[in-house]
Order: sequence, then structure tokens, then C-alpha cells
Amino acid sequence: MLTELKREAYEANIALPKHGLINLTFGNASALDRSQGIFAIKPSGVAYADLKPADMVLIDLEGTKVEGKLNPSSDTPTHRHLFLAFPEVGGVVHTHSSHATAFAQAGREIPIFGTTHADYFNGNIPVTRKMTAEEISGGAYEWETGKVIVERFVEAKFEPLDFPGILVNRHAPFTWSKSVAKAVEVAVAVECIAHLALMSLSLEPKLKTIEPELLAKHFKRKHGPGAYYGQPGNC
Repeated sequence: MLTELKREAYEANIALPKHGLINLTFGNASALDRSQGIFAIKPSGVAYADLKPADMVLIDLEGTKVEGKLNPSSDTPTHRHLFLAFPEVGGVVHTHSSHATAFAQAGREIPIFGTTHADYFNGNIPVTRKMTAEEISGGAYEWETGKVIVERFVEAKFEPLDFPGILVNRHAPFTWSKSVAKAVEVAVAVECIAHLALMSLSLEPKLKTIEPELLAKHFKRKHGPGAYYGQPGNC
């Protein structure tokens, strides 16, 4: 089972550059086996072209390395924080995709202007507050990154699968879902949504967000008990 977990994490990681979401070695993906309390994640600083399934590092939810010759991603504590806080989540993805990262660096959420966005998020893609100097330099920066993500969800009373991603202020996007493959799909969607939002704002700087009825229609046809998009079992 752990071999399969490594394979899932590997496939997710190599999908990121294929989708144009990665430059250099930025970003990572992780896959969780919640029954065993173990997740597989990309090793730190290894080029995507050089990755092999066996390179994936196994970490338990206490933060202890279970298996792996290489050091895990420096973002491992953020992934672990999200797995602990969001019990519905089985995969986490972090990228520095250009358009979504532009919104993150500006500290701006991505407004929901159309149905492409509404197919994945039940509202604007949120952004965290800025991290404090103490959170940045206190020795647990990556754990604190997870903390500000969770803080935003608690404050807004968001459901993690209704808002399957966030922009970390001054940093970049994180996405998640029930599986790491689906979290990759959300990461692709977030970059597409960000690009569309920037183009829409260039055409109409005072553009208003989508009508509530249209948002509800598109989100609910893909998510929840009444979902009917796609084939049975895939909604």
C-alpha cells in the first residue's frame, strides 16, 4: 500500500510541470493514506525530471520520517498541518503558477467572475493574512504557513471541499482535495481562473462578481448530493 502511495505522489508531482504550473523546483504534491496516518511527499530540491517513485519520502502525521533516503520537501509541515486540520483531504498541492501567484503576491483574493471559477469554488478564492515577523522567523515558518491557512478557514467558516485552495499572502497557492490527483486538477483550475480573472479585469476594471444564482447552479451541479455533472461516481 505504501508503494502505491509513493506512486500516487510521484504521478502528481510530475504532472505539475506537464501542466505548466512549475518553474525550476518550486512546488510539491503529497498523498495521504489516512488509515495508516502516513503521507508521501516530494523530496526537497530534486528536479522534476530526475524524480522516481522510490524518491518519494514517507512522513507520519506526527512529522516523523518513516521511509526515504532524501530529505522531504521544506513545505512538509504545511502539508501535515492541512492534513491534520482538514479530515476530508487526502492530497495537497503547492505551486508557484504565475497568474495565481501574482494574486498571492498582491495579497488579493481571486474574485469569482464566471462559471469556470464556479465549477471549482463556491465563491472567491481566498487569501490569507500576511504572516507576522515572529511567524516567519520563529523557527517553524512552514508550520505557521499552514496555521494561517487554517485560521482563514475557521474565521470564514469555509468548508475545505467547497473552497479547495487558498493563496498564501506574498507566497503562492495551495490546493487540496480527497485525492492528490484531484488536488492537481484544482491547481490547474486555480491557475486558469487567475489568468481569466486578470484578463477580465483588464477588459472591465469594475467588473462585478458572478450572480448568486449562476454561482449556485454551476457549483452544485458538480458538488454535493444533488450533483449531476459527469458519470455516476465521478461527481
